[in-house]
Amino acid sequence: MVSSSEITDLDAAELGRRLGAGEVSSVEATRAYLDRIEAEDGAVGAYLHVDGEAALERAAAVDAARAAGEELGPLAGLPVALKDVFVTEGVPTTSGSRILEGWRPPYDATVTRRLKDAGTVLLGKTNMDEFAMGSSTENSAYRVTRNPWDLSRIPGGSSGGSSAAVAGGLAPWALGTDTGGSIRQPAAVTGLVGHKPTYGSVSRYGLIAFSSSLDQAGPMARTVLDAAVLHEAIGGHDPRDSTSIDAPLPPLAECARRGAAGDLSGLRVGVVRELGGEGHTTGYEEGVLARFAEAVQLIEGMGAEVREISCPSFDLALAAYYLIAPSEASSNLARFEGMRFGIRVSDDGRHDLDEVMALTRAQGFGPEVKRRIILGTYALSAGYYDAYYGQAQKVRTLITRDFTTAFDDVDVLISPTTPSVAFPLGSRVDDPLAMYAADLCTLPASLAGLPATSVPCGLSEGLPVGLQIMAPALADDRCYSLAAAVEAALDSARGHRLLDELPTRAAAAGGPA
Repeated sequence: MVSSSEITDLDAAELGRRLGAGEVSSVEATRAYLDRIEAEDGAVGAYLHVDGEAALERAAAVDAARAAGEELGPLAGLPVALKDVFVTEGVPTTSGSRILEGWRPPYDATVTRRLKDAGTVLLGKTNMDEFAMGSSTENSAYRVTRNPWDLSRIPGGSSGGSSAAVAGGLAPWALGTDTGGSIRQPAAVTGLVGHKPTYGSVSRYGLIAFSSSLDQAGPMARTVLDAAVLHEAIGGHDPRDSTSIDAPLPPLAECARRGAAGDLSGLRVGVVRELGGEGHTTGYEEGVLARFAEAVQLIEGMGAEVREISCPSFDLALAAYYLIAPSEASSNLARFEGMRFGIRVSDDGRHDLDEVMALTRAQGFGPEVKRRIILGTYALSAGYYDAYYGQAQKVRTLITRDFTTAFDDVDVLISPTTPSVAFPLGSRVDDPLAMYAADLCTLPASLAGLPATSVPCGLSEGLPVGLQIMAPALADDRCYSLAAAVEAALDSARGHRLLDELPTRAAAAGGPA
């Protein structure tokens, strides 16, 4: 008999093996996670919606199918959490916004459907910055999410609910989305593995849009192998997404397994000067730079050829992103007008259509969303389009060219994932520019549409630090291979996983609500 605490401490791949071997039932696994959510999520705040009854019914159906001898896939019966930006049939889906409060979609996003078809059990929908706009999950309209490592600190954003759920043992793995770093940054500050896939390699159909040329769904997990397995389950071509790439995924899980052997002979690794290198350390914490330097030495010690690479246009990524993404948001969010779905304010017959829409948006959108809509609308307005949005797109091209030039010389690029460890809740709420700087390292790969992984590389002042690995388009396997090598070497050196150093969850649950 396996105890609930043993179940929730297992990596997803190991839990899946035990489910397949009949050592644990899906109902037992699901109940173990639901019990932990009930006990601890009041303090952590990872979830917006949990339906335990539906989850247990789904788990029981998987167990019955397995008992009947049906051939099931490797994910069958595994619990999973979804960021509340994925449309889920019949399940409240808010994107962290009051304007979608109570909306139950009539269909599934493609990635939601693929996880259902794989037999996974949905634990619930996780909290997020409203419409994925934020780096701390403090912009949610519903609740604040806290970092399980230290409940006084942020879990990253915008996928902070997913990162907190996985790091806190409230889900074995989860899906997030990454527009400018919203998978990698929360993964880094909570000690997880997070991967932003090549743009177009995972369907965006049914993903509530923030910035359509940047948004991408991806995995957040405790191990590189878990992330690779989850990525394989959701990836691949989707004819319902016009930006979907009609190309097969590389064998990501197999690459992660091979990478764990730790032989990096022949791999050419570039350290990006503009992301924390000499002359570019302003805003980077000493502990972050120290852990990164140690990771570089580790990679070199495993046989890789390491050299410094300059990508000068990366210095312009922050400014370009905060023109392009808000501009696309101002268009995408125009659909939320209080007429077709979500809340409707002052529909009492005394207001005309324009007034109802204005009142609905005024009450339905939060301050950060309004800020970005205004910024984006201004950047797209007559007389300013070429000066702002047009120039930002030119910078985006320069960043892409820098990547292309770099990958002529190296196979992958590396940098810190974030300039700092998790910062205190509330410390940047009134300073948008400081908040935006949390994504300083992650923005270039997003603007170029390239795959990038964050893998834990140690602690600074007791909080996790992430190493970012970037690769050419459709070379996600390179990210997983190097990340697995780093993970295996560091786990071997310390004798345990980084997450094993996380303060006891019982102590965390006693923290502030």
